[in-house]
Amino acid sequence: MVSEPEVLIDKRDGLGLITLNRPKAINALNHPMALAITDALRSWATEDEVRTVVVTGAGERGLCAGGDIVAIHNDALVLNGRSATRGTAVADSPTGVFWRDEYILNALIGRYPKPYVVVMDGIVMGGGVGLSGHGSHRIVTERSKIGMPEVGIGFIPDVGGTYLLSRTPGEIGTHVALTTARMSAGDAIAAGFADYYVTSENIPALLETLRTETADIAIAKFATDAPESELVAQQEWIDDCYRAETVEQIVARLQATEVPEAAKAAQDILAKSPVALKVTLRSLRAARELASLEAVLNEEYRVSIASLSSHDLVEGIRAQVIDKDRNPRWNPATLAEVTAAEVDAYFAELGDRELGASTTEGQQ
Repeated sequence: MVSEPEVLIDKRDGLGLITLNRPKAINALNHPMALAITDALRSWATEDEVRTVVVTGAGERGLCAGGDIVAIHNDALVLNGRSATRGTAVADSPTGVFWRDEYILNALIGRYPKPYVVVMDGIVMGGGVGLSGHGSHRIVTERSKIGMPEVGIGFIPDVGGTYLLSRTPGEIGTHVALTTARMSAGDAIAAGFADYYVTSENIPALLETLRTETADIAIAKFATDAPESELVAQQEWIDDCYRAETVEQIVARLQATEVPEAAKAAQDILAKSPVALKVTLRSLRAARELASLEAVLNEEYRVSIASLSSHDLVEGIRAQVIDKDRNPRWNPATLAEVTAAEVDAYFAELGDRELGASTTEGQQ
């Protein structure tokens, strides 16, 4: 029996159609899929017969649950087993090469010259945000659950996630990143992760209409007002707490606030990797000051490469996905034990292994 491709690429009726096709894995993205999508987008960018790109996910569960973290775990185990692992070796590992190509794809999407319509129905996490959040026409439904869950596995938001998170209203992005909170459709639109709300029952009709109408006209026929954002409704305490300079100060403010949601947020944060939390906060603050998605991706690549040889990434994936005991043993175990030098190490330059994403490269 011949298995179907993991990503379906088609071209008809003026549309370039990309369907992530790993429904049992909620369409988790792997390296061959990223390369196939990149090749299609680069080809269609100059083809007159393609006027609009449409990205969807197979199955009923979601667009994309993120990267294939089991493969990442296996790679990280090998790197952790070496007595001395340097940035060059990590960047040249299978995961390091995958991330390089994935981030270049994210940059390509961010500067794509044609309408890029992506249906963010169901679960959209991590790498799925990289495939969707930088597009020109981002559609959510009542079933959308969007987030960056990286700190829960000892990792740091990537795929341009810190670019999006750092540009949300107030400190909503900081809250989402440090707690791994899931955003609803209303939250995602308010936070700048999505643009339009279309009910799931109308998605098939929308996709059909795209064959004869422009993206703007087709979406306008089906888009309705999104539900209100619960995160925006709570923005006062979110901003007050998360504008603090350190993770410890953020947690202290959350614990001192008489809002039940704030107390829950503090508990959620304290369950995450301490070093990942501190690196994430620094990444978010730095991303605010960077002018382009490419500049942020360059920084994220350094951080990701450092993470790949870290204890907490291996341990986090083990606890959440491999053994599923939900009891990670972080090292360092507490925020107080994380040193400035440990955080600095995540931002070390990679020499000739830098990502080097540029405006020109994003348009290739």
